[in-house]
Amino acid sequence: MCLLFRLCPEQSGACSYRLIQPKLLSPDQKCKKNTKREYITARYFASNLRKSRFPRTFWGFDTFLLLSVGFAEVPDQIPRRYMRQLYSFYADAFMIALKSIFEHKLRAFLTLIGIIIGVAAVIVVGASIAGLKTYVIGQVSKILGSNHFMITKLAQTGRLSEAEFERMNRRNKDVIWEEYEYIRDNCQLCSYVGAQMNAGADLQEGTIEMPAVRMIGVTDNMYEIEDKTLDEGRFFSREEVERSASVAVIGADVKDRLFEFSSPIGKQIKIRGVPVTIVGLEQRRGSFFGQSQDRHVYIPITLHNQIFNRTGGLQIHGKTIRTEDFHPAIEEADQLLRNKRKLMGSDESTFSMVNVDEFNSTMDQVTGAIAAVVIPITMIILVVGGIVVMNIMLVSVTERTFEVGLRKALGATQSQILLQFLIESSLLCIAGGLLGLVLAAVATQLVGYLLSMTMTITLFYVVLSVAVSSIIGIIAGLYPAWKAARLDPIVALQKT
Repeated sequence: MCLLFRLCPEQSGACSYRLIQPKLLSPDQKCKKNTKREYITARYFASNLRKSRFPRTFWGFDTFLLLSVGFAEVPDQIPRRYMRQLYSFYADAFMIALKSIFEHKLRAFLTLIGIIIGVAAVIVVGASIAGLKTYVIGQVSKILGSNHFMITKLAQTGRLSEAEFERMNRRNKDVIWEEYEYIRDNCQLCSYVGAQMNAGADLQEGTIEMPAVRMIGVTDNMYEIEDKTLDEGRFFSREEVERSASVAVIGADVKDRLFEFSSPIGKQIKIRGVPVTIVGLEQRRGSFFGQSQDRHVYIPITLHNQIFNRTGGLQIHGKTIRTEDFHPAIEEADQLLRNKRKLMGSDESTFSMVNVDEFNSTMDQVTGAIAAVVIPITMIILVVGGIVVMNIMLVSVTERTFEVGLRKALGATQSQILLQFLIESSLLCIAGGLLGLVLAAVATQLVGYLLSMTMTITLFYVVLSVAVSSIIGIIAGLYPAWKAARLDPIVALQKT
């Protein structure tokens, strides 16, 4: 079967014709004529157009018509015919959109700048947020280790109001040494149970002084609980803790200040006038939000009690080797301390307990809140880019008015014209999204190098930015496509 065209003479003369409506007719069927109109097949029309039997002033343009005749053949099998026509339409629409973009390369690039920058901004911000979370959790892991929980008088991973802090401060009691020993001896699921106390003091080595250094009194197993790593020497033993040996393990900042050009192992420093021998140097841990994590000295907790004369403010630290035992061990330690303090089931705990998993959850909430505020702001750039795309598509519709009129005259429906321009605007924004992804990859590597921080591009932000840019492309193309679809073919064909 072939397309059938109905040609009607205009009042202005015999050489002026216009296509009214395409129909279907067998290619072998003869033309039906009457005094007012003439029906002819597209094949007959094209062959006679080549032979100049019809005046070329009928269209003024015959190439597109001859090409369109090639699509007039209709296969007998309806499903195959439908799929072939569908594929042909989308393939042609894609190629026409691509050709339109490459015919105006500079205009297309300038149009896409907003989309490119917007997509890159969303991905880089997302990578920065993920990198911040990774950095914080990594630093916390260096400080606290994994599968680690702590019991003390006051501790909280989330935000605490002033009223809540005052209430907890009045209710909670200091953890004492006897309670530490009780949990250490009775916690069956805990692989390690250690203790820690904190203080501050000035250090002195010869004539060199170092003020405001953290003095951390710990048990020997805090080395395993916090997954510590030493650059030199060793950590003190359980026997040295029991006899309050005058030994210490120092941080990297202390070494740089007091023993810059020599090994500190075997050297002595004075803590409140008490000489202690350095037996180990901890590996550098860096800073955490601008605060150094290497300005400290570890000493046996028993020696710490003697130097600073403190019995309260104790921290109990627990650790499990197996991850599956971690939360049951926390519950067991909590119940042991409640039993030790003779708390009833309905009584609030008079101590605080925190763990690494709670801190990770808090970081998820913090980074999620940052993303919820920052990502929508960066997407404003995509909206601006979409407005630019809409403007260019309106220009494109104006430039291609004759083409649209010709398509509609040859039988294209409003929905086909609408889809044609939607595909073009979507292709523009998808191309911008892909270029933005490349720019984001380069920018992420550069920012990560400059900040010495791992920047992680997450799939979620990639999909989000490209999806939003595609949706913006569709929305930006809706009005121009609708405007093109509603063009009157008779009026449009008069535009040149």
